[in-house]
Amino acid sequence: MKKVFHFESSRDRYQCDAAILWCFDNRFDLAFRKFLKRIGVMNSDPIKIAGGAKSLASPELETDREFVLDQIRKSMTLHATKRVILMVHSDCGAYGGLAGGFAGDAQAEAVHHEKELARAAANLVKAIPELEVQGYFVDFDGIWEAEIGTSERRQNESVA
Repeated sequence: MKKVFHFESSRDRYQCDAAILWCFDNRFDLAFRKFLKRIGVMNSDPIKIAGGAKSLASPELETDREFVLDQIRKSMTLHATKRVILMVHSDCGAYGGLAGGFAGDAQAEAVHHEKELARAAANLVKAIPELEVQGYFVDFDGIWEAEIGTSERRQNESVA
């Protein structure tokens, strides 16, 4: 092989601040990375697939959900991950886009995606209960934290 680029990188293992399940749509990449830094996520294990959290909420194939769960479990094993951040975004092609999937209704899209994030979080916590889960909807104006109900669900389970 011929070396084409030189750099030096730490060989030390790292502890992951969060595994990030997000879409590979690059329009939101810079803003979302800046947001992650703002909330203290410096070392992440990104899982980038079409639709992001859709694969946990409403996958086209059940094997899609199993693949993502396996990736999260590997992040936990390899990098001591305790938190997962779920992301969906406006105008996502995996959902048919804003025009095709929601007839251009941004409010309907946001409501739908918040429900998707809650469903994805519920499926994730059911499969891997020890995780902390957060969900975010990203549109062209900002990043919105979704009410996904995982902390309330955990409190109710511990009381029962």
